[in-house]
Amino acid sequence: MKNLWNDQEAAPFEGDLLAQRVYTSQLLGRDPELVLHGGGNTSVKITEKTFFGEEEEILHVKGSGWDLATIAQEGFAPIRMDVLMKLAALEFLSDADMVTQLRAGMTDPAAPNGSIEAILHAVLPFTFVDHTHANAILALTNNARGEARVKEVYGDRVLVVPYIMPGFILARKVYEMIQGQDFANIEGMVLLNHGIFSFGATARESYDRMIQLVSEAEEHIQAAGSGSFPTGEPASLDLVKLAQLRHDVSEAKGHAMIARFDGSPGAAGFAQRSDAGEIAGRGPVTPDHVLRTKRLPLIFDNDDLEGSVESYTGIYANYFQRFSTPDLQMLDPAPRWALWLGNGTVSFGSNMKNAGVVADIVKTTRDTIQLGEQLGGWSPLTEAPLFEIEYWDLEQAKLKKAPARRPLEGKVALITGAAAGIGRACLQALHDAGAAVVGVDLNPEIEELQDDDRLGVICNLTDDEATRAAVEDTVKRFGGLDILVSNAGIFTAGAYVEKLDPANWDKSMAVNLTSHVRLLHHCVPYLRHGIDPTAIYIGSRNVHAPGAGAASYSCAKAGLTQLVRVAALELAPENIRVNIVHPDAVFDTKLWTPEVLARSAERYGLTVDEYKKRNLMKTEIKSADVGRMVATMAGTTFGKTTGAQIPVDGGNDRVI
Repeated sequence: MKNLWNDQEAAPFEGDLLAQRVYTSQLLGRDPELVLHGGGNTSVKITEKTFFGEEEEILHVKGSGWDLATIAQEGFAPIRMDVLMKLAALEFLSDADMVTQLRAGMTDPAAPNGSIEAILHAVLPFTFVDHTHANAILALTNNARGEARVKEVYGDRVLVVPYIMPGFILARKVYEMIQGQDFANIEGMVLLNHGIFSFGATARESYDRMIQLVSEAEEHIQAAGSGSFPTGEPASLDLVKLAQLRHDVSEAKGHAMIARFDGSPGAAGFAQRSDAGEIAGRGPVTPDHVLRTKRLPLIFDNDDLEGSVESYTGIYANYFQRFSTPDLQMLDPAPRWALWLGNGTVSFGSNMKNAGVVADIVKTTRDTIQLGEQLGGWSPLTEAPLFEIEYWDLEQAKLKKAPARRPLEGKVALITGAAAGIGRACLQALHDAGAAVVGVDLNPEIEELQDDDRLGVICNLTDDEATRAAVEDTVKRFGGLDILVSNAGIFTAGAYVEKLDPANWDKSMAVNLTSHVRLLHHCVPYLRHGIDPTAIYIGSRNVHAPGAGAASYSCAKAGLTQLVRVAALELAPENIRVNIVHPDAVFDTKLWTPEVLARSAERYGLTVDEYKKRNLMKTEIKSADVGRMVATMAGTTFGKTTGAQIPVDGGNDRVI
């Protein structure tokens, strides 16, 4: 463990206990070897004055929903110590009553709910208390000789607590254990199969002790084994199988899921161990991870993917039936991560952020399991206590507070011509609706899209190999493909047929028609495994109302429309919808500069405003209008529509 304390960083917080608490909490949160994504908790006891000027001792404990890496002062729940100590002295306290009394004991009604370990923090007789799920401690204690190993490392310097359900039951057990305890030489407390506590009179003392205690566990493990893990690279990564896996998991979950493949050297090396399936199938490294990862991963190889998710859900249903009570309702049985033997791991989430959280936990899991094996055998908690955590009322309440899903959340969309104009508007509308999006364009500006759930790919769509690679990049990044928006196109220079340059015609056909055929060719194998898959094309009013001098453009768009009709016929049996949008007079693009717009309006003897609204409804059509239509067509509203041609033009008398 690296000690991150910095005197200069800490100097501004001198004399402010809560500020010091924030500082060292963030130090703990910076290290994924200690805590991940909301794990762990910290506290400080401070004597404060009430509104009436009376002194009382307050426990400021990490609030529910806060992450140690980013926690601020407002992330701590202030709870009266006298209330907490009275609760600790009770023989029994239900979860519901505990939550109510903790809330009632707070001095700030606007603060978040305190950690479920608030009572435990209160009974420990130290100003500062830190709790983490350090990998080394989990490797040390998920072992048949866990308690003996702890004694070997620390002697009598730490208290050892057998695994007990978190919350009041754990707090009460510790409260009983420490009655009359001399803490003069006690530096921390190890909870078997769970984590570690450190404590001290100052923020630095508690933090230093945490780093020192975990470092000693790491040194013990290093002495017992190499501390290094095998590495490799994916043996036979089949992207169609990845898309199929994502489809099956999404079906089990009940809605679209992102599938994040990890074929890094560490992940591939773990997946290529001869015992990978056996050790990964024993259980999680800490019960805290169960809600994110479920008890077990899905384990499969290239030859047995078919039916593997169905088998997993059956095993989960059996697990639920064996431990459930009549008042419980089974959660969805979908796996949250998979071990793809020979290749790596796959993490699932309703969006890229959630999948990333699972991926981080999976990395910790595989590393900690391998550390445990080096200590003589990985031996995690059995099914019953893990079920108790997964279906614990307090944890279920957190899940119920999750924000509502957006319409396209978990979906994956590929949009061409996405650097500007209609393509960019489609990308934005789909992203706003919750989809993970990949924008493809010849313009290098597309690479600005580099967020978790947005990817920009430079691609010349007339290059078949580059097109195939762009589609594969999409599947590698998000696990599959559900929505194709085929928008890329050019408006070639106008010319009457008699004077039409053959190169003009060839270029329009290559970009406005042939590239769309090739793109669909590469997308269909993945759309086949998509969630309510659809392909949406951007056509033109010119298909139904062409103008003189626009043969190369109008004919290509007419051919594109015919492609949509044929594709709708071919792909309907596979439940892939194919539709086309015909926009007109969309002037808020880079093509239409103010000067070009003014010249065009002048040719018709109209003002710019009149020219923009020269449709039956006298309304301006913008890129965002087309984008919203495309996002709507990608959703359930058009779930039973295929082969349709939808105008977005404000009404055109020639078309009508």
